[in-house]
Amino acid sequence: MTTTTATEPIIGRVHSLESFGSVDGPGIRFVSFLQGCRMRCEFCHNPDTWKINSGTPYTPQQLFNEAVKYRPYWGKKGGVTCSGGEPLLQKEFILEYFKICKANGVTTTIDTCGGVFSRDPEYLEVMDELLEYTDLILLDLKQINPERHKSLTMMPNDHIIDFANYLKEKNQPIWVRHVLVPSRTDFDEDLEKLGLFIESLGDIVKKVEILPYHTMGVYKYKELGIKYPLEGVPSPTADRVKNAERLLKVDQYQGYRDM
Repeated sequence: MTTTTATEPIIGRVHSLESFGSVDGPGIRFVSFLQGCRMRCEFCHNPDTWKINSGTPYTPQQLFNEAVKYRPYWGKKGGVTCSGGEPLLQKEFILEYFKICKANGVTTTIDTCGGVFSRDPEYLEVMDELLEYTDLILLDLKQINPERHKSLTMMPNDHIIDFANYLKEKNQPIWVRHVLVPSRTDFDEDLEKLGLFIESLGDIVKKVEILPYHTMGVYKYKELGIKYPLEGVPSPTADRVKNAERLLKVDQYQGYRDM
């Protein structure tokens, strides 16, 4: 994300747009995949979003103008979602975008793992304000085990766990998502610990989702000339998905009903 002067609008960098997103929050949503990510998750299906300061430039108003074209299709629960990449790399841009959305009665969602979270006062000043305009966070918890998380993503998870606790402090509604990958995130002992951690977040957790690993993004690695790190790793079996749902107590979370 870049800015020019105090009198000119913030510019966001957008990788791509999806007009009728059905898996990125409640209802039908206009999804903006923001450019840039510092993590290198082995199962990432959007490696083309990694490069920072790339993508198509938008002002917040320009992005809203594009999104609102599809408002007739959203119904009562739909709205806009910022995903990525890691959208919180551009939190100032999202803040201005969401201000416009909320001024026009549009519901707002962020899909993030919190991988750039910090307790730095300047960071929290922006983040605190952003949450005032955010209806829902889709929180990707990739691995509760610190060593396995670092091997999986090339980053530690202590600040990600802290981000989840911060959201609890702010009473921010969340959906928790966990990508189930054989030999990477599908270990009973880790799933049990993750389930306990999710429970510790209390009433902010409105839904828990298990996302079975897939290979739909493999072609992007080939196009980018990047070796695919999970070559030969299969999708999880239906039994392992059910096992993860049991250990994470998916059934006890009823979903976000009030948007």
